[in-house]
Amino acid sequence: MSTNRAVILVSGGMDSATAVYEAMDRGYDPFFLHTSYGQETEQKEHECAEALAEEVGAAEFLHVETEHLATIGASSLTDDELDVEDADLESDEIPTSYVPFRNANLLAMATSYAEANDCSAIFIGAHSEDFSGYPDCRPKFFDAFQQVIDVGTKPETTIELVAPFVECSKTDIAERGQELDVPYELTWSCYREEAPACGTCDACAFRLQAFQRVGVADPIEYAERPDYIEKS
Repeated sequence: MSTNRAVILVSGGMDSATAVYEAMDRGYDPFFLHTSYGQETEQKEHECAEALAEEVGAAEFLHVETEHLATIGASSLTDDELDVEDADLESDEIPTSYVPFRNANLLAMATSYAEANDCSAIFIGAHSEDFSGYPDCRPKFFDAFQQVIDVGTKPETTIELVAPFVECSKTDIAERGQELDVPYELTWSCYREEAPACGTCDACAFRLQAFQRVGVADPIEYAERPDYIEKS
């Protein structure tokens, strides 16, 4: 164990898995924080997060149920009355998959977890293609939340909020993951299905496009594997 500890928000997807390996590459011991909030694929995501924690020998694995996000609703990830839309990679509109203010909820828990365990950093895997559609993935949101952390913790507490890929594309993340040997077979991105991945929702589309651009086969199973390079 090093003296540097980091809480990492681990969804079970490829971005957060790469953030885990990025944190470890920077010398941090990973403390996993995984949340279930009523999303369609919560069981699969939980399994993937646990498998990754075992793979890297995580210092701790904390699983928190956040049912209030599903109760609040207004997202196709949690509301059965809203359909998960097919991907539109050119759209700048906020998609139905947006969970209102989710990252503020998750980062608040991560801050509590970090302060309680003397962690000096919190890592989140948000990236540039996220913040075009999700307002709580934008650099200015993370800058603002850093101020919340600084003001809302004990005077002697110092926690850095790290979004290492916030200016990167999904393709950049896939390339970095190849350098770090991230086991992407242990990750899941699909919004619709727990097996096989649909291949056509936003999450699948951005993931497949990234692997196609890097020239590496995505190791998980898909019902469809459209060519998303043509659509870029």
